Amino acid sequence: MTNNSLLGILAIILGILVMVFPLFSVFTVSVLAGLTVLLIGIWLLSLGFHAWGASKGMGIAYLILGILAIFVGLALFGNILALSFLASFWFYFGGFFLIIAGIMGFFAREHTVHKGSNALLVIMGILYIILGAYALDPYYLAIIIGISLVIDGFVLLFVNPADVVEAASAE
Repeated sequence: MTNNSLLGILAIILGILVMVFPLFSVFTVSVLAGLTVLLIGIWLLSLGFHAWGASKGMGIAYLILGILAIFVGLALFGNILALSFLASFWFYFGGFFLIIAGIMGFFAREHTVHKGSNALLVIMGILYIILGAYALDPYYLAIIIGISLVIDGFVLLFVNPADVVEAASAE
């Protein structure tokens, strides 16, 4: 069994668990995300103290970012609604950028193939915005995460990423 097959099976199992226990899963993700951002904030504070001697401006910038990251980490830690809001915001943000990129591509590219890819960008942007509306509800956020994990797991089972990289570099 290859590494990708094992990762695929684990992703499928984790995706199913996330969908079976949605609120517990979103709570766990919020704890892990909050802890991660909190640790990044502490790291940025230490960078700020170390950079203070070399550059006061850089030290202040690191300290401000560190304090902000600590506040965000504490706000995310175990807060399901904050995580849902943040995930929804990123879906909206990504969706609007995909739509804008697709529309700009219609005017910048001439070939029919590129127009099709631009239309796909617009459609994906609309789907992201729809997912953003659903991600505000923690239950639906867990379902979105679970489905994504299951799809990724199946892709890892049947597609070897090394083959994709080799095929892309051969072109």
